[in-house]
This record gives sequence, structure tokens and C-alpha cells, in this order.
Amino acid sequence: MKLEQIQSPVNNHLLTDYWSENAKIHSFFEYKYNKKSFHERATYLQNKEYRSKQLAEIIREYMTPFGISEKVKQHLVDLQQGALVVVGGQQSGLLTGPLYSVHKAISVILLAKEQREKLNVPVVPMFWIAGEDHDLEEINHTYTIVDGEVKKRGYSERSKLKTMASTTSLNSEALEQFVKTVFKDYGETAYTEQLLADVLSHAKASTTFTDFFTSLMNELFNEHGLLLLDATFESFRQYEQPYFKALIENSEEIAQVVVTQETDLDKAGYTKPIEASAQNANIFYVKDGERFLLERKDGKFVNTLARVSFTKEELLKIAQETPQALSNNVVTRPLMQEMTIPVLAFVGGPGELAYWATLKPAFEILALQMPIFAPRLNITMVTRQVQSLLQQNELTVIEVMDNKAEQKLTEFIESVKDEKVQQYIDQMNEQLVEQYNELANYLEQGDYHLDAIIRKNKEFHQKQFNFLQSKIKQQDLQKHNVAIRQLKLLQSELYPNKGYQERVYSPYQYINDYGQALIDDLIALEMSISNQHQVVLL
Repeated sequence: MKLEQIQSPVNNHLLTDYWSENAKIHSFFEYKYNKKSFHERATYLQNKEYRSKQLAEIIREYMTPFGISEKVKQHLVDLQQGALVVVGGQQSGLLTGPLYSVHKAISVILLAKEQREKLNVPVVPMFWIAGEDHDLEEINHTYTIVDGEVKKRGYSERSKLKTMASTTSLNSEALEQFVKTVFKDYGETAYTEQLLADVLSHAKASTTFTDFFTSLMNELFNEHGLLLLDATFESFRQYEQPYFKALIENSEEIAQVVVTQETDLDKAGYTKPIEASAQNANIFYVKDGERFLLERKDGKFVNTLARVSFTKEELLKIAQETPQALSNNVVTRPLMQEMTIPVLAFVGGPGELAYWATLKPAFEILALQMPIFAPRLNITMVTRQVQSLLQQNELTVIEVMDNKAEQKLTEFIESVKDEKVQQYIDQMNEQLVEQYNELANYLEQGDYHLDAIIRKNKEFHQKQFNFLQSKIKQQDLQKHNVAIRQLKLLQSELYPNKGYQERVYSPYQYINDYGQALIDDLIALEMSISNQHQVVLL
């Protein structure tokens, strides 16, 4: 395994400015990402009180069914004793979801280790599982590569209800079929048999999306001490009682300042990532297993679809007695993290950076301070096969990301087209049209009324010419199938669907190719959070 760093041609305006020293985006955050900020944030946290002993016990309780390593045990002890935390999180996608979930976890682990050494205080890595999310269509599939092209593979069971990932039951047969189909696409390697057996074992033991996600993530990162916690875990919901109350009490002010901040962000040229509403309570209510966003209307908290309406006092009572009936949204989740966890830094992607830029005044409403935002590592993995194809086609990773492979494919297909055949077909078509025109003129003079039939005949022959052309083109391409598939594979591997690999494929595609040491070897690389794109040659 070898590490290279590149400046990616894929430009995100907000992220680029975040890495710039003097850009106006910094006014939307508490800290810049630098050494001074980590020292200041650590000092701030050390002067605050957190219920860390209770939090550590909740995490221990959550992780115990999945297995706790010695490293995790040590980090739990550190947390009990007041350790700072680097947090990242994601929805509980099948097969861990897209690669960026794993990249976040790697970023969290590496940053916690780095700051533990630099600050000389305990810092532990934690992954917040957004099991409360109900958009199952975002997490019920993955993508593979079939014949050089990107293929979507989905879990066949569907739910029309807005149930949370942590409470949505999995159909064991459908999940097993999904996993086997995906691994069939991956192809057989020396690692496939054991890897597939391990994944199926986790699938069989899982009853929900979040169970399956946690089980796999824990196996991948357990030895690195990654703490895992599902936002919906009942003990954690009980722990959140006073914090839900604070969010309810201040919901109107929070909504107003987020709307104002987002408007300012838009004026600064960064658009509106949330499209916030002043009426949004920014809290979901869970009814019959479904999740409904509450709005403030006429002094009450309502959702017309769920037919619920609460006074503030009623909602505060729910927070006190049944906090598991409440759930955070994109605005309140960062606030809840700040109230419940001593967050040194939050690791997120470009989308999270955008919506966090709207939240600084919301933190201030609750007398909180926004933590350091750490952009996660961007990683592209290059298998040995892809490395060989890059050499053969005289392309680099950055050129493929700049659509050079696609351009080369278009040029190649054009170059192998048989021009002589095309000339023959064009000539035949012209002759036929000319003969039809002569026939039409003759029939018109003879007072025949066959215009519609002649037109239909011409259309039929035109369809036959088109069919012939397509078949000739198909055979032309078949003659050069190997070269064409190679260029398609490069595009599909390194820049699928015109986006980063990490947004499309599961890590198991690369574990199947490299072996189960993939995660350990990635963490061992000299990577650190920066504005560079990490290219890993497997």
C-alpha cells in the first residue's frame, strides 16, 4: 500500500474557502482549523462540566452485545475520567454505506490520536450513528461494477412508513440475497469466501439496519478503540432528557437565528444548505414507529400529517417522561452532541460543513460554543488492476477525475467506426428516398391516393436502416470490447457517476480485493486532515 496526495480537480467552493486563511466563511465558525484552535478548545472544555461517567457507561452498554476490545475498554476509562472526544457520524447504511462512512471513522481515529499527542491529554474517537434517520431509500442499497459500468444493488424490502433505521426490521432472507448478489458482482478472490461468510454471519445476527451497521463497523474498527453510539439507544435518550427540554424551550429563537444566519450565508455566496424555516421546531416526534417533524403554529408544536398538536408544556412533559418519543434534526443534532459530549472537534464532509455554517448563533442561544469543524479525509483507492490500466492507457488518477478517460473512450469509439459501411448505408438510403419520390410523383399524376401508405413504407425502411446501422456499430464495438471495457472500468472505478468513489461504493468492494487488513493498513498510513485528496495505491 502506497500513499500519494493530489489536488483534486473537483472543487467545492465552501470547502476550498474553509481551507483558505482569510476567506469570509470563517466568520460563520467559532474556530479555524489550526493548532491554536485545538489548544483553545481543549482549555474551554476542561473548564466545563460533563456527565462523562454516565456517558461512558451508556456507550459500554450499547457496545457490549457487539463485542468490546481492550482498546475500546481503555477509551471508555479515559472518557469516564474526563477525556475529550473527536466525533464523526453517519446514517446506518447497508454494508456500512458508502466509503465515506469508513473515511469518517478513519479521520476520527487519526485526529483523536494526533491531538492526544499534541495536547498531551486523553482524546478518544467516537462515531455517532444516526439511527434515528428515517430516509431508508438513502441507506438500503449500494453500487458495484458490472462489465465496467456502475450497477445499483438494492435490498428488496420496502417500507412506506417513515420508520427509523434503528427500529426498522430487516428481512433476513432479503438481506442475505442482497449480500450474496453484491459479492457475486465483486468477483472471486482469495479473500471472498471468508469475507462473505463473516458478513453473512453479521447479517444473520442483525434485526435492524442499525444493528447490521454497528456490527460491521465494530468489527472493522474495534481494535482501534472507536466508540460507537446509536442516537436512538434508549439509555442515551434518557440521558438526553434535560437537553431536549433546552431545545424545546429555545426552539423559536433557535429557528429564527438559523434562518438569519442562512440568509447571511447565502448573501456571502454559499447558497442555502438547509432552507431553514422560522416555524420549524427542529425536533421530530415519533408516533407508532414513524418520525414526524414538528412545527410551531399558533403557540403549539404540530404535525398535521401525524395529527398531533402539543403545547410547550405537553412537549416538555414528553421530554421528561418519554424522551425516546423525540428525535433531533439537522439543526439540533449538533447542539445535542455539544450538550452531551465533550466534543473537541466534529469530523464531517462538505455537506455537513455547509449546514454547520448556519448554526453558530444557535449554539450561542444555548450558551454553547461551536466545536472545531474538521473536514474528513477524502480518499480514493486504486486497485492493482486499475493501476495497470492507468499505465496501459497513459492516464493518471487526476486525469480520470477530470473526465479524460471518458473523452478518450468517445474518441476511441469514433476512431473504430467503419466509415465505408456508413457511406454504403447513406447511399442506399438516398437511392431509396429518390425512388419513393419518383413513385409518389407518378401515383399523384395517375390520381392514386396512397400518400399515407408511401409515408409508412418510407418510415419502415428508415427503421430498418437504423437497425442495420446499430447492429454494425455493435459489432464494431465488440471487435474492440477489451479496450472499451478498460476505459469504462477506469471511469467507473475512479470517478463513478461523475463523483468521488467514496460516495458510491462500499468498503467491502476493496476489502474483497485487498484483504481484511485494509482498514488497519489505511490507518497506518501517514495521513492527516488537510485540503489534499489522498490517493491510496493498494
